[in-house]
Amino acid sequence: MTHPSSIPVVKMRSNKSPQRVRFGALWVFKDELVLDRRARKLEAGSIVELQANDGERLGLCAFNAESRIVCRMLDRNPEADIGADWLRQRLQFAHDMRTRLFDKPFYRLIHAEADGLPGVIIDLFGDVAVVQPNAAWAETRIELIADALIAVTGVSTIIKNGSGRARGLEGLVEETVVLRGEVSAAVPVEMNGATYFADVTAGQKTGLFFDQRDNHAFAARLATGGSVLDVFSHVGGFALAALAAGAGSALAVDGSEPALELAARGAEASGFAGKFASIKGDAFEVMTGLTGEDRHFDLVVCDPPAFAPNKNALEAGLRAYSRVARLGAALTAPGGYLVLCSCSHAAELAKFREACIRGIGKAGRSAQLIHTGSASPDHPMHSHLAETGYLKALFFRLD
Repeated sequence: MTHPSSIPVVKMRSNKSPQRVRFGALWVFKDELVLDRRARKLEAGSIVELQANDGERLGLCAFNAESRIVCRMLDRNPEADIGADWLRQRLQFAHDMRTRLFDKPFYRLIHAEADGLPGVIIDLFGDVAVVQPNAAWAETRIELIADALIAVTGVSTIIKNGSGRARGLEGLVEETVVLRGEVSAAVPVEMNGATYFADVTAGQKTGLFFDQRDNHAFAARLATGGSVLDVFSHVGGFALAALAAGAGSALAVDGSEPALELAARGAEASGFAGKFASIKGDAFEVMTGLTGEDRHFDLVVCDPPAFAPNKNALEAGLRAYSRVARLGAALTAPGGYLVLCSCSHAAELAKFREACIRGIGKAGRSAQLIHTGSASPDHPMHSHLAETGYLKALFFRLD
């Protein structure tokens, strides 16, 4: 528990206006702060009071002098107590919305800053919760978070997934540990009429991508009776949803054998194993090979990893997205549908759309854009952080 009177003060520089923070911005960067010797000695994850240079009290922040984001706003009330009750209230607020949206506990419970817990991701898989404490303040309070999570949701198993680039930027070590309960197998997840299997201890991210739920459902409506190619499929996200909606067949392509094995388990558990097939390999090579075989599919979905994780990688990332679009368009049957996705926050929607249309044109095809999708509502967007609204899905019908 943090007592307000013991909280150190960190001030913004005199040449940096506090207006951005005053009006809702959550991040304060190194070049905006007075980081004297005293401040630099503060332990990573400490709670500090952020003040303007003239002493105006702006709120309480999580502090890490080694991070580019030195201060992350936790509460605009400088008298708040960032303790167990505060955590339970934040979790309860998020939980109340999710239980309105979903009738089963398979969803993202906490989407970092957008849910008032900077750097924290929590996904629920029934009785299992996976927590990603990607900021130092959350790492140092992981036991408090676990206790609050049990109090609010009643889960019995909690896994700390301490992996990924974000932790490195905070100076945190990579580790995955079971904090509460136990888990020994992939967890079945019911979603969009299919059963998926999430590897919550060794899979990508937390084990499943809940953000694509609504896009899976929209794509599935286009697949009835047809053939589906799901590229970068992971555990069969689009393929299984399409089969559940009546697709005639689905071919999943991914570079991970364990992910494809889980996709096959999901197809079997869902009752359409005979309609599901997979190819392990580099997506670009597999798509090129399928084109050489003159294969065509009624629905082609390409959901690659982030090709543009930051601004420096943007141009190369856009070229990669354009290439994916060209290869996907070549494999789409006349009158069929092509779905192109990006989880790169640096590739804003207009630039991503332009890259995709360019790739479709290079394939000699023309297209109608029939729908633009984003992350499902358990991944809310914070109005001051474009990074929380990263996902884009473009649905095209080709000539």
